[in-house]
Amino acid sequence: MDRAKKLKKLQDSMGIYFENQDLLNQALTHPTYVFENRQVKSHNQRLEFLGDAVLGMIVAGYLYKNNPRKQEGYLTKLRAVLVCETALSENAKHMNLGSYLLLGKGEALSGGRDRRSILADAYEALVGAIYLDLGLSAAQEFVTRNIERQLNSKTLESFKDHKTLLQELIQKHHNDNVSYAILDEHGPDHDKLFFVGVYFKGKLLAKGKGKSKKEAEQRAAKSAFNRIRKHARNL
Repeated sequence: MDRAKKLKKLQDSMGIYFENQDLLNQALTHPTYVFENRQVKSHNQRLEFLGDAVLGMIVAGYLYKNNPRKQEGYLTKLRAVLVCETALSENAKHMNLGSYLLLGKGEALSGGRDRRSILADAYEALVGAIYLDLGLSAAQEFVTRNIERQLNSKTLESFKDHKTLLQELIQKHHNDNVSYAILDEHGPDHDKLFFVGVYFKGKLLAKGKGKSKKEAEQRAAKSAFNRIRKHARNL
């Protein structure tokens, strides 16, 4: 199946049709593909940046309007669950988005089409592309459809990421929260490895590494959570 037909199949499944097909294609183009195909100039990282902001605004607005009696703390926690990497990658898997991605050969062979960080980034890039091409209303309709499906799902609890779990653990005993900092990064732009530290009151709790900042933060949070879960009160 040629690329145009494949993108048409995706749009049919979404019920969303792009005016600018190049923008949709860009949203599904991973940096490793651009690195291996020099004639291709644009990958999806800029759209991911935009989509992250648009997604956060839409999710926050939806939760605010549909939970009039809930306080800020509850809304913040639920938003974190809905926009975490696990939940976003589940959205992408529900759409079979991995099969439409343009990946470098090495990334594809190493399981990139099923990698949570790549799927979550592609979903955010797709939201950004919809917003740019079709406007905020179209992006809201698309995101809201996924929010409502996940809120009605019995597996919503499983989307809790380790950053959220660590935050909840700390806030049971302290008013302060943790922070994250990039300690180092290696490799070319299309294939970086990030090293992140998670801190509490200036003290390093744990480190994590990953092929994206989000993945490294998640691994650092998981390590910290497992390390301090029994003595968080004494930090």
